[in-house]
Amino acid sequence: MIRTDQTTLAQYLIETCRDPDHHADETLMTLLIDVARACKAISKGVAMGALGGAHGKADTMNVQGEDQAKLDILTDEVFRKRTEFNGCVRAVASEELEDLCPVPEGYPRGPYLLVYDPLDGSSNIDINVSVGSIFSVLKAPGPADKPVEEADFLQPGTDQVAAGYAIYGPSTMLVLTLGKGVVGFTLDPMMGDFVLTHPEMRVARSTSEFAINASNGRYWEDPVKAYVEELIRGASGPRGRDFNMRWIASMVADMHRILMRGGIYLYPFDTKVPGRAGRLRLLYEANPCAMLMEQAGGACSTGRERMLTVQPTELHQRIPLIFGCAEEVAHVEALHAAHAEAGAGQMFETPLFNSRSLFRDIPAAPAGRV
Repeated sequence: MIRTDQTTLAQYLIETCRDPDHHADETLMTLLIDVARACKAISKGVAMGALGGAHGKADTMNVQGEDQAKLDILTDEVFRKRTEFNGCVRAVASEELEDLCPVPEGYPRGPYLLVYDPLDGSSNIDINVSVGSIFSVLKAPGPADKPVEEADFLQPGTDQVAAGYAIYGPSTMLVLTLGKGVVGFTLDPMMGDFVLTHPEMRVARSTSEFAINASNGRYWEDPVKAYVEELIRGASGPRGRDFNMRWIASMVADMHRILMRGGIYLYPFDTKVPGRAGRLRLLYEANPCAMLMEQAGGACSTGRERMLTVQPTELHQRIPLIFGCAEEVAHVEALHAAHAEAGAGQMFETPLFNSRSLFRDIPAAPAGRV
């Protein structure tokens, strides 16, 4: 039976455009519809799995020197082709491309800039783990005939006018914010429409779940070591309750879990690669995540400052990323602040910062025994 009581993405955007509190325009609505169309096409390609002939590595590297999956390249093209022709954008920037991409000659130039990670978590695609697409919309500065420069994209996260992601899992969802809360839509595969299913997504106020790549523990700064040690000690430690660790290694999937049921996610600064400020990208991942988290009542930080106030300095800038439950993010920031106050290279005067490991050391066997 065909239902007529469901709100589609298009209907939601039309109603939003009519709402004077949103300050949204028809051009932005059209751009978001184009983004949704791109996500639908990617969803189909991901769902085909090995049958689609597009899985596996591409024998190429992106600008960050990371191996690309075949779907990284294909999904990047889908995003560009589905959003560049409608007169909504002036240029796009992708995690997979070294330079920005202005709208091709002959196409109308719009008032917005689009940045995106076309397939977050693509290293997991061949093991059938949820992956996704992340995007952010900025206003293009200057008149429409002004040539687009990299500096035009280097806007702090507070300047975003919209952000969101699509997650391709057991069902495909599109999660979106236009600066007035966070809403979630589920793709109806029969009708081909995104349908509003989560009208008010909120991050839980408290949590007993955390996500971090514990294999990097030896490279973490002292505040992060101390924080994770608190959680590992559980009910017998200073937090007085047990915590569970969840790590999907697909940031969009971890972000979706936190929006749905709470938690905190950490990909902090570490010393594993000298000279690299962080692992994740400010424009393509951290800023859209931060806008979503704050609009859902959560928080997002570098560990030292609010993510949305960071001034970008380059198109592919990396940054530490900590987001989720506002109480937990604030606690991590407090540990960083206390460590800074104690002085560089100095340990806290607290047992949390005594020299220790996440795991108990195994004593060496006595001589003559194995």
